Amino acid sequence: MIRIVALVLLLTAAACTRVERQFLPEPTLLGGEFARFAEAPGATVDHAPWDAFLARYRSVDEAGIARLAYAEVTPADRAALDGYIARLAAVDPARLDRDTALAYWINLYNAVTVAIVLDAYPVGSIRDISDGPLPTGPWDRPVVSVAGRRLSLNDIEHRIIRPAFDEPRIHYAVNCAAAGCPNLQATAWRGADLVARLTEAERRYVTDARGVRVDADGRVSASKIYAWFAEDFGTHADLVAYLATNAGPEEAAALGRHRRIDRYHYDWSLNDR
Repeated sequence: MIRIVALVLLLTAAACTRVERQFLPEPTLLGGEFARFAEAPGATVDHAPWDAFLARYRSVDEAGIARLAYAEVTPADRAALDGYIARLAAVDPARLDRDTALAYWINLYNAVTVAIVLDAYPVGSIRDISDGPLPTGPWDRPVVSVAGRRLSLNDIEHRIIRPAFDEPRIHYAVNCAAAGCPNLQATAWRGADLVARLTEAERRYVTDARGVRVDADGRVSASKIYAWFAEDFGTHADLVAYLATNAGPEEAAALGRHRRIDRYHYDWSLNDR
């Protein structure tokens, strides 16, 4: 009976993951203007206000999860955040070199996400912030205008970042305000050290239980990120090999033995402090 219950739970979780994946947009470029980059060095972007906001309100808990003190944000700092987003919106991303442009879009996504949560706070999960009866989240809501286009968070991630940059490690950088997400970084992303920081963010997440873990029954469980964005990491065999190369020793050994991911997990609770 225990085995039957476990199987039912496993199948239910797998079905839930497939349904969630169906809600995600395909990585189709919104417009060619978002895939044009300047020769390096291009224009610069001032991310100091985002650095200051993160320094004041971001911290890391004992489990290594980056938390944000939403309840403590002052009106002045909220106004500064809105001002930062407005200044980003006024930037012409085509004047940025490729790495600076990618850093720009990541910072814009993360800052807008925090602003959306602040508008709805207190809330237990970003998925509870919805414009309809279902808890589908705010990702399709138009929230910012860039280069004459009104954009949603889904536009930024799936219709600009993913197709224009073809960089799977962006999934370790964009932050959806969930505890299961890769950490919101302590400072703004910048083009100058983008590659090194993406590599470090990748290492930290894959070696964390949020990324890959071996459960008590010996099965390998991976973040739903790898199911939702499977095509960004190649075939299932490619993904297993990739995680085995980057995971911790126990997880790498289990992946080497099983050569598969048995289940997926994700914690949607708000990354609140």
